[in-house]
Amino acid sequence: MPDAAAPKGKLSDTAVPKAYRLDFTILPEAATFSGHDEIDITVKASTSSLYIHGRDLRVSKVVARAGAKTIAAKWTQVDKTGTARLDFASPLPAGAATLIFDYSGNFSDSASGLFHVKVGDKWYSWTQFESIDARAAYPGFDQPGFKTPFTVSVTTHPGLVVVGNAPQASVTKAAGGLEKHQLAPTRPLPTYLVAIDTGPFVRKVGMIAPTAERGQPMPYGAVATDAQKDKMAYVMAETPRIVSLLENYFGKPFPFPKLDQIGTPIMPGAMENAGADTYGDGIIFLAPGATTGDKQGFGMVVAHELSHQWFGDLVTPAWWDDIWLNESFANWMGYRIGNEWRPELNIGVGALDEGFSAMNTDALEVGRPIHQPITENSQIDSAFDGITYGKGGQVVAMIAAYLGDDKFKAGVRLHLERHAYGNATSEQFFESIADSAKDPRVLAAFKSFVDQQGVPVVDIARRDGKLTITQSRYAFFGSTPAPLQWTIPFCVRVDAAKKCALLDQQTTTLEAPATGVIMPNVGGTGYYRFNLAPADWQSLIASSATLSPGEAIATTDSLWAAFRAGKAPASWLVAEARAMAQNPDATASVDGGERIAGLRRRGMIGSDSLPAYRALMASIYTPRLTALGFDPGAGVYAKEDPGKQKLRQQLVGLVAEDARDPAVRAKLKGAGEKYLAGDEAALDPAFLGDALEVVAEDGGLTAVKMLLDKALSSEDPTFRQNALGAAAFSGHADAASYLLALDDKRMRSFDRIGLIFGIVGNPDTRDLGTDWIFANYAKLSADGNGIFITSRLPQAFGGACSADQAAHIDAKIGAAIRASGNGVLNYERTLESIRHCSVLKQAKSDEIAKAIAAG
Repeated sequence: MPDAAAPKGKLSDTAVPKAYRLDFTILPEAATFSGHDEIDITVKASTSSLYIHGRDLRVSKVVARAGAKTIAAKWTQVDKTGTARLDFASPLPAGAATLIFDYSGNFSDSASGLFHVKVGDKWYSWTQFESIDARAAYPGFDQPGFKTPFTVSVTTHPGLVVVGNAPQASVTKAAGGLEKHQLAPTRPLPTYLVAIDTGPFVRKVGMIAPTAERGQPMPYGAVATDAQKDKMAYVMAETPRIVSLLENYFGKPFPFPKLDQIGTPIMPGAMENAGADTYGDGIIFLAPGATTGDKQGFGMVVAHELSHQWFGDLVTPAWWDDIWLNESFANWMGYRIGNEWRPELNIGVGALDEGFSAMNTDALEVGRPIHQPITENSQIDSAFDGITYGKGGQVVAMIAAYLGDDKFKAGVRLHLERHAYGNATSEQFFESIADSAKDPRVLAAFKSFVDQQGVPVVDIARRDGKLTITQSRYAFFGSTPAPLQWTIPFCVRVDAAKKCALLDQQTTTLEAPATGVIMPNVGGTGYYRFNLAPADWQSLIASSATLSPGEAIATTDSLWAAFRAGKAPASWLVAEARAMAQNPDATASVDGGERIAGLRRRGMIGSDSLPAYRALMASIYTPRLTALGFDPGAGVYAKEDPGKQKLRQQLVGLVAEDARDPAVRAKLKGAGEKYLAGDEAALDPAFLGDALEVVAEDGGLTAVKMLLDKALSSEDPTFRQNALGAAAFSGHADAASYLLALDDKRMRSFDRIGLIFGIVGNPDTRDLGTDWIFANYAKLSADGNGIFITSRLPQAFGGACSADQAAHIDAKIGAAIRASGNGVLNYERTLESIRHCSVLKQAKSDEIAKAIAAG
């Protein structure tokens, strides 16, 4: 029932929660759950009504207890985002009171709210409450600025395991032959960090040894469905090391009394619930022989989520407009601590790759700054995007590199000390960093990147032993965004001579050697792009093989940015890809080639140029793969350096899919078919996705049906994801139609979303998939996966490259998206990106074709 007076975002301070007592009855196989909820509050002034949160709950009883007085109340949900109004039979007096609710709700089938999944023949339930999905599980004050203790109990079937934020205090018999699990009270938490998981889980436990920061051993565990019980050794073995590294960085012990690392089959990412982190199964449950990429993902994501235990859980944003700080900092820490955990995996370079990828979004005219005002609930999920994670993480890295590790770390520790178990704003974080570093200039640099949208580009001219550096706002070809200026922590290297400065003027002059290769982003840590004079570009490209990983990635990104701005010819892209292929770093080596492959996927390389494109990719990457050697068998390269393993894996993808090398494809297909027939030794996990793609492409509908059945019959997250991905990306229209029409009870919500993205991602089935989305958009958006899917669904259209296509998309679903408020920003970004691609294609397609032909 709509209420025009209801808050669309932040609640008022009419009532402030002080403590929750949540008593759930959860039978994971059921369609519904029930709860008894008591919230101690302080009422600011006498009131006849009160706004709180609760979404799609069936509230059977609600009363307020104030001293000896009990006041009946009526519950009314007043908007679809879950704002509710309590109307009291008589005014609720100022002072202490308790709100008491009896209610029930529906389990979700996707990773939002209180959700359940059938794994094998057993049902399990989990929670995913960020951003505003706690209100789908219990009535409350669902915003981060309210932190209180939670006392949680769960009544369920005998023998089931219940895991939450706090240790279990007792298990007692309950009515109906059930058992009641009582958990200890938590430290103060916001609603979105509460976790309640119930089911026939396998739980392994251990103790993390004392550290200099924590004098006592700490209990920890891993929690898995029965299907993953044999893959828990890795997370149990590696979690203690990551916890210890984080304690050392923060200078504080783990902030909560225990830690559980919990897996679920439908979580597309991970969540930092206090003392109860939740991950997609494939992130933490690694089998022996896991790939370098799997281990890199484990280290980065686990370090990211565990760093939140301090930065986000111990100190929580005051409101959603500061969630960027949570995620940006944790993203930086995930790569930093991941790198420290296993240096040989070279996890840190991934942060730079992610940061440069975010620049393509940040350079759009439609967008937002990292730190954006959030006034309505519908805006919250848009904060969980590449700007927050990629840009924010690199900005944090840039400031940390400029200040030096010790000064930055001291500022972080000061921030945690000042606000432990409370809330803080971005301004308070900035103050802690500046106070500790005793350098107020860092505030200007931080704020110039955090509080305004856009990517700076620095143009560098060399003359008479000086570099003249001019900053401006980066713009795509044909785009004219409003001009901006930044305070840029800038570091340049000319051969071995390094110089750093804060660029706070439009033009700055620095002394530099008169000759030598200019690298304008030392280490690649700066969040900016650069442009050079033609001769200096040629010298830098020629040095590609000797650049550090971060500098190599920065070079490729800036060169491509110059091309997309109309300032560099397409022939340089080919030359740089060929030179960079000799760089020893796996990511840097293939970056240029993968970007050229992106031109093909977006239709900028026409069918007439396809033979030349295949020949070009073969000439660059087949010799590299040949030199490394390629045997798809399991474990053949297990003792090899991780970087070499990853490079081979990436080269196989380019050579098989883009160069279409018949010998490599035959090896993959043969190994894939043997693997599918039961010979697991025939195929290493590193090549699983590529092998299954070849099987699907060559086998058509018959192979796709077989892959689909095997995927849906499997609880191996790696196989399931790769098999479904291969089926979706086959490029066969009949197979795509079959998948889109499929009604199989084994299909989970996230499986279907993955199929849709795969079908639309292949140029050969893109139009078919796009039309299907048009016809089914209302249901897809309604069934979204909270922060993981709803706001990101418009990105499925991102492969289009025509202004007419953008107009067609907008005519079909634009009005519905804007009316819903879900994913509007991502949708507008996607349309702008399609239009930019169209402009570039019209202007540069002939030039690209000539560069491809020249090789």
